[in-house]
Amino acid sequence: MTLTDIIIYTAIAGGLWTALVVFFWQKSKQILITFLQSFCGALFIFSGWVKAVDPLGTAYKMEQYFGEFKVTFSQTSLKGMADVFPFFAEYAIVFAVIMIVLEIVLGIMLLFGIFHKLTAWTFFLLILFFTFLTGFTYLTGYVPEGVNFFSFSKWGDYVETNMKVTDCGCFGDFIKLKPKVSFLKDIFLLVPAVLFIFFNKSLYSLFSNSTRNSILIFSLAGFTFYSFSNFVWDLPHIDFRPFKIGNNLREMKKSEKEAAAAVKIVAYKMTNLKSGRIVEVPFDTYMVEYAKYPTSAWKLEQIKSEPAIEKTKVSDFEVADIDGNDKTEEILNYPGFSFMIIAYKLKESVVNTTKIQKDSLFRKDSLLVGKNYQYVNVFDKIEEKLIPVKKYSWEENYLESWKTNLLPVMNPLVKQNIKIFAITKYTDKQMINDFKEKTGADFPIYVADDILLKTIVRSNPGVVLLKDGIVVANWHIRKLPEAEELMTMFGLNK
Repeated sequence: MTLTDIIIYTAIAGGLWTALVVFFWQKSKQILITFLQSFCGALFIFSGWVKAVDPLGTAYKMEQYFGEFKVTFSQTSLKGMADVFPFFAEYAIVFAVIMIVLEIVLGIMLLFGIFHKLTAWTFFLLILFFTFLTGFTYLTGYVPEGVNFFSFSKWGDYVETNMKVTDCGCFGDFIKLKPKVSFLKDIFLLVPAVLFIFFNKSLYSLFSNSTRNSILIFSLAGFTFYSFSNFVWDLPHIDFRPFKIGNNLREMKKSEKEAAAAVKIVAYKMTNLKSGRIVEVPFDTYMVEYAKYPTSAWKLEQIKSEPAIEKTKVSDFEVADIDGNDKTEEILNYPGFSFMIIAYKLKESVVNTTKIQKDSLFRKDSLLVGKNYQYVNVFDKIEEKLIPVKKYSWEENYLESWKTNLLPVMNPLVKQNIKIFAITKYTDKQMINDFKEKTGADFPIYVADDILLKTIVRSNPGVVLLKDGIVVANWHIRKLPEAEELMTMFGLNK
């Protein structure tokens, strides 16, 4: 589905609701405002719902934004603001749920005409906030590597790879929009947002005050509970991610890699270094006329065809052991069942301290052996010195989730020679070994990119069952069945 499809379906839904308002309830005051009110209400409910399905996805996206804002503001005169963003990142899930529920409830308030003036101003401010985010995302494409966003004079040509946040997450994982498209969408939505403020008396209202207030209260409570249910107690009940059940990760990775390799150069975009004039020349023409565009006078940029298969996070599935040995093919090509435990964050705190180490020191001395002298090492003294060490402390609740919910299920399966491994983001061998010792995990722990791990399963830890590269099942840590149930369910005891 594309943004055009969403707009068409939303327009149809808005049109039908408008017809009910006009002809059935007879509440319309101005037909254009009525349609825009219905359209924006339906769009906000839909865009909020696809994010409410997976609030953690929105929280991870907000963490990316907060991280970029910290870096951006720390290099300006407003560097004092940079310190607030790590705090915001720590509570990203709270902000995500608030934003998601606000978006859905605001859509409902528009559809039913609840608190006109409050709704109009809240809608405007939220669209303004979204426009800022999508605008920042898109405009960073003009900011070269090493240049601060606010150094406008140093901006260059638009380069997609300059963007640190490549997707605004407007529709969660349901659909990925190009940043430019997202930005233009929000610019468009500013039009009805402004109209609602100036013509808020023309907004319709349905039903009585008490009915509308009841709808508002139940919507607020219901969608808050719904959002929490999709990450606190269970996985998202609808999975829009590429690691969903049934997907063959091995084949997807292979196909996406082949599609990326098959991309061709279709043209060259060239910028004259002296005049700034931009010329776009088809590839075949350039191969004949390349002498006209020497690199000393022209900056060349390749324009490539779109890959036949769109790249997903499956292409980034790369796993190694703590010694750096690649384990990707071994995991994806394993023919039997294997349990993959995803723990992108082990929730540790590290204290750098020192300890006393005693070393025995020796000195050279001569010893007469027969008629000859030989040099031997003779004990001199014991020297004490301080050496740096790391001490790890682990969040008790997190350790408890491993000891109570995970390991009682996994360790019996290990004894049945069923392949089990965990993946985390850390490359510190000492840290991983300390964690294994504290939990009693009797299986290897590998490492991978944390954004990849967050995409695979929305639980920390979470469990994914693979067979011959195919995702067979996945579980939130709170919903993991007992070992015997798993063995019966998938025939692991045969």
